[in-house]
Amino acid sequence: MPENSEGIMFKKLSRTTAVAAALSAAVITTISPAPASAVSDPLSNARITQHFDPAKGQRPENITPAPGGGAYVTFADARQVALISPTGTIRVLATLPLPADGGVHTPALRFPLTVGIVRADDGTLYFLYATGTADLTGVWRLRPGGEPQRIAALPATGLPNGLALDARTGTLYATDSVLGTIWSMPVTGGTAVAWSTAPELASTGFLGANGLKIHDGAVWATNLDQGTVLRIPILPDGRAGSVQTRATGLSGIDDFAFTGHGDQLLAALNGPSEVALVQPNGHHAIVLTAADGLQNPTSIALRGNTVYVDSAAYAPATDPNLLLAHLNR
Repeated sequence: MPENSEGIMFKKLSRTTAVAAALSAAVITTISPAPASAVSDPLSNARITQHFDPAKGQRPENITPAPGGGAYVTFADARQVALISPTGTIRVLATLPLPADGGVHTPALRFPLTVGIVRADDGTLYFLYATGTADLTGVWRLRPGGEPQRIAALPATGLPNGLALDARTGTLYATDSVLGTIWSMPVTGGTAVAWSTAPELASTGFLGANGLKIHDGAVWATNLDQGTVLRIPILPDGRAGSVQTRATGLSGIDDFAFTGHGDQLLAALNGPSEVALVQPNGHHAIVLTAADGLQNPTSIALRGNTVYVDSAAYAPATDPNLLLAHLNR
């Protein structure tokens, strides 16, 4: 029997409240911060360029730049992959099927969501879908003009979250925030392998391994619960090396992006609604805040000197948006 509008809105509000409460708890339990470094205006001209509609499920979870100045995003609540044009037009490229149980068994969050996304040089998009069901959870592919297709299954008991592509080896890596695992699989699809299950990836109650990038011969990941940035070398035979903790005290850290200055990176701090500039020595400074329009930022991307920051607005629940800023090099 179809739900009425009040029932649908109650479910959406319940989702938002649950995520917001969990994020708040995660911020409280993170470890003490490392000293902040002195920074002289690393970002300028920060402005909100796109406001999304939460009533349509448009809570951006992850982002990757598109040719020509646009961006591809995953809308978590809507189970969608969309292209945002430089002029602000939103074009939905794919809507993922709703699981038979409605996604209520999705670990940690209890609703199905599209998560990490990357783009290959040929225009193919790869993204993650978490549903708590074995038939849908995993890595999906969307070729230009095609239909979405799952190419690798991931455990329904986990929550796939961050995604990265190593174009050099044709390997995809995915974090699992519930199982504390980084999975790897060929870009062509197939069986996923547990590449690392190091204890540094584990959750302490909500979400562990989260954001993910390939940088300078290593897999880099964040741990939201532990507030850390981790570096895991890729050994010559492709296996994972020993985990190095490169930064601590980053409460509610989600996604991140390297600035082009060695290991310096920008990190989205979801719960506090901030962006931090993290130096190679682990020291960090806050460079964007809620005063700039951030509302639970979930992801960061860079193209040239342009910084893209997505906010999902889980806690305020009022203004999911896209912020752009200029990186002063």
